[in-house]
Amino acid sequence: MEQKSKILIVCSCNAGYVAPFIIEQVDSLKKLGVEIDFFIIKGKGLFGYLKNFPSMLRKIKSYRPDLIHAHCGFPGMLAVLQRKIPVIITFHGGDVNEKGRNRTISKLAERLAVFSIFVNPKLAAILKPRNSYDVISCGVDLSKNFFLDKREARIKLGLDLHKRLILFSSRFTRDVKNYPLAKSAVEPIGDVELIEMKGYSRYEVTLLMNACDVLLVTSKHESGPLVVKEAMACGCPIVSTDVGDVRAIIGKTEGCFITSFEPTDVSQKLSLALALDKRINGRERIIELGLSLERVAEKINLVYRQVLKVK
Repeated sequence: MEQKSKILIVCSCNAGYVAPFIIEQVDSLKKLGVEIDFFIIKGKGLFGYLKNFPSMLRKIKSYRPDLIHAHCGFPGMLAVLQRKIPVIITFHGGDVNEKGRNRTISKLAERLAVFSIFVNPKLAAILKPRNSYDVISCGVDLSKNFFLDKREARIKLGLDLHKRLILFSSRFTRDVKNYPLAKSAVEPIGDVELIEMKGYSRYEVTLLMNACDVLLVTSKHESGPLVVKEAMACGCPIVSTDVGDVRAIIGKTEGCFITSFEPTDVSQKLSLALALDKRINGRERIIELGLSLERVAEKINLVYRQVLKVK
């Protein structure tokens, strides 16, 4: 019988929880027979992370992993400080996009890791990795991101059945998401409501993507973003600034538009998406690109096997 690889996931919990996309990725890897455990970092800033080093060493000693998979630059830096267990780092965006300490730490961590994963090629181009790497985007759970009749979704959420609804990609208060641009672009259209993605469960977000007429992304920069892939899986039209891998993901999908950072351009593209008044074939595009959770898990497991040279 083939021996299972033992992987230790090193990631932050400073938001009060482990990022859902990490949990989903781990669950999909477990279905492939990969044995996985977590080391959760608690503390902020470089010194806050370093305080976790002794407890991480104890976890390594007790769990005895074959490989450590760290998510983001700072957790990666902590993981590579020990030199016994090989480390893979997934860089998710903010750890590379943001100039200064974040990028410096990420660059150093990459040099000490045995392999890196970037969620889009732009991040690799910025960091200029010296070691082996691959570009593997975060996967989409096609079972949780489903099609539902717009009217039924609105009834479930208690939304107006007749008004045109635009779903903003995040909270209005997140600076990087650029709400002022969204607000400026929506105002001239009239008879529309811009809905803030705040305070909703994962299931309710899926309902929103089915209930709304278009998803609006006005971000200044992004790594993915995953919300675009999830909206495509739900058949929701998309208007987005040219950030992360959005252009590559949407391709030529009808009902999806790339926009500049000019309010008039965003407004015009929103009007085009609203005029379409139908769902898009985004789900087929996600499958075509191999971005389901299952396919992404297979790609990551292949990286594990290559690093460990498992047949």
